[in-house]
Amino acid sequence: MKAAQIIFAILDVIACIGLIVTVMLQDSKSKGLGVLAGESGGAADTFYGKSRGRSKQAVLRMLTSAFAVAFAVFTMVLYLLTGRG
Repeated sequence: MKAAQIIFAILDVIACIGLIVTVMLQDSKSKGLGVLAGESGGAADTFYGKSRGRSKQAVLRMLTSAFAVAFAVFTMVLYLLTGRG
Protein backbone atom coordinates (compact mmCIF):
# COMPACT_ATOMS: atom_id res chain seq x y z
CA MET A 1 0.00 0.00 0.00
CA LYS A 2 1.29 3.43 -0.84
CA ALA A 3 1.58 6.16 1.76
CA ALA A 4 -1.19 8.19 0.11
CA GLN A 5 -3.55 5.21 0.26
CA ILE A 6 -2.84 4.72 3.96
CA ILE A 7 -3.38 8.41 4.71
CA PHE A 8 -6.66 8.54 2.80
CA ALA A 9 -7.82 5.28 4.39
CA ILE A 10 -7.22 6.73 7.86
CA LEU A 11 -9.02 9.97 6.90
CA ASP A 12 -11.89 7.90 5.48
CA VAL A 13 -12.28 5.95 8.72
CA ILE A 14 -12.18 9.17 10.78
CA ALA A 15 -14.82 10.76 8.53
CA CYS A 16 -16.96 7.61 8.81
CA ILE A 17 -16.77 7.57 12.61
CA GLY A 18 -17.48 11.31 12.75
CA LEU A 19 -20.51 10.87 10.51
CA ILE A 20 -21.88 8.06 12.66
CA VAL A 21 -21.38 10.03 15.89
CA THR A 22 -22.96 13.24 14.59
CA VAL A 23 -25.98 11.39 13.24
CA MET A 24 -26.44 9.58 16.54
CA LEU A 25 -26.23 12.84 18.53
CA GLN A 26 -29.01 14.55 16.59
CA ASP A 27 -32.51 14.73 18.01
CA SER A 28 -35.09 12.81 16.06
CA LYS A 29 -37.85 14.66 14.22
CA SER A 30 -40.47 12.20 15.47
CA LYS A 31 -41.17 11.16 19.02
CA GLY A 32 -40.52 7.49 18.29
CA LEU A 33 -40.73 5.13 21.26
CA GLY A 34 -40.35 8.03 23.72
CA VAL A 35 -44.13 8.44 23.61
CA LEU A 36 -44.55 5.02 25.21
CA ALA A 37 -42.25 5.98 28.08
CA GLY A 38 -44.24 9.14 28.76
CA GLU A 39 -41.62 11.62 27.62
CA SER A 40 -42.96 15.01 26.75
CA GLY A 41 -41.83 16.94 23.71
CA GLY A 42 -41.08 20.10 25.67
CA ALA A 43 -38.66 18.57 28.16
CA ALA A 44 -35.61 19.30 26.03
CA ASP A 45 -36.65 22.93 25.55
CA THR A 46 -36.82 23.58 29.28
CA PHE A 47 -33.42 21.97 29.95
CA TYR A 48 -31.39 23.46 27.10
CA GLY A 49 -33.44 26.54 26.36
CA LYS A 50 -34.98 27.18 22.98
CA SER A 51 -32.08 29.08 21.43
CA ARG A 52 -29.38 26.68 22.65
CA GLY A 53 -31.29 23.70 21.32
CA ARG A 54 -31.61 25.24 17.90
CA SER A 55 -27.97 26.27 17.73
CA LYS A 56 -26.83 22.82 18.86
CA GLN A 57 -28.95 21.18 16.19
CA ALA A 58 -27.69 23.63 13.56
CA VAL A 59 -24.08 22.81 14.42
CA LEU A 60 -24.81 19.08 14.33
CA ARG A 61 -26.50 19.41 10.92
CA MET A 62 -23.51 21.34 9.58
CA LEU A 63 -21.03 18.80 10.97
CA THR A 64 -23.07 15.92 9.56
CA SER A 65 -23.00 17.50 6.11
CA ALA A 66 -19.26 18.15 6.35
CA PHE A 67 -18.49 14.58 7.46
CA ALA A 68 -20.73 13.16 4.72
CA VAL A 69 -18.99 15.18 1.99
CA ALA A 70 -15.56 14.32 3.39
CA PHE A 71 -16.46 10.62 3.55
CA ALA A 72 -17.68 10.64 -0.05
CA VAL A 73 -14.61 12.49 -1.33
CA PHE A 74 -12.13 10.32 0.58
CA THR A 75 -13.86 7.17 -0.63
CA MET A 76 -13.69 8.31 -4.26
CA VAL A 77 -10.03 9.27 -3.90
CA LEU A 78 -9.26 5.87 -2.38
CA TYR A 79 -11.05 4.19 -5.27
CA LEU A 80 -8.95 6.13 -7.76
CA LEU A 81 -5.71 5.51 -5.88
CA THR A 82 -6.17 1.75 -5.84
CA GLY A 83 -6.10 1.72 -9.64
CA ARG A 84 -9.66 0.56 -10.12
CA GLY A 85 -10.94 3.90 -11.36
